[in-house]
Amino acid sequence: MRGMVAVTLMALASAGVSQAQAQDAAAGEKVFAVCKACHQIGENAKNSVGPELNGLIGRHSGSVAGYSYSAANKNSGLTWDEATFREYIQNPKAKIPGTKMVYAGLKDEKKINDLIAFLKQFDASGKKK
Repeated sequence: MRGMVAVTLMALASAGVSQAQAQDAAAGEKVFAVCKACHQIGENAKNSVGPELNGLIGRHSGSVAGYSYSAANKNSGLTWDEATFREYIQNPKAKIPGTKMVYAGLKDEKKINDLIAFLKQFDASGKKK
């Protein structure tokens, strides 16, 4: 009986996590509205003022073909994982001194979490996973 209760609770908890992630991604799309001034994401995304962001998580910094990165970004040696992106988006110039990105930074942890959930939906081709 205890095992059955534990299994039921775990199933309910994981269902809640899935719903929370979907909500975070939807909220993250609203956060991304600010990013759209310079970046694109999705199947038809192109480089603009900033590079397209498809497949960002797991990608090496300065590696999108056809985008003219700063030497600082190209040579940073970073791979964009959640922790690295979190630090960067809070204060881009502190994380990569010399970056061309002029964004002052996003300080709100919830918005950062939502933005990451939104960005993670897109694979390198721009398709939603």
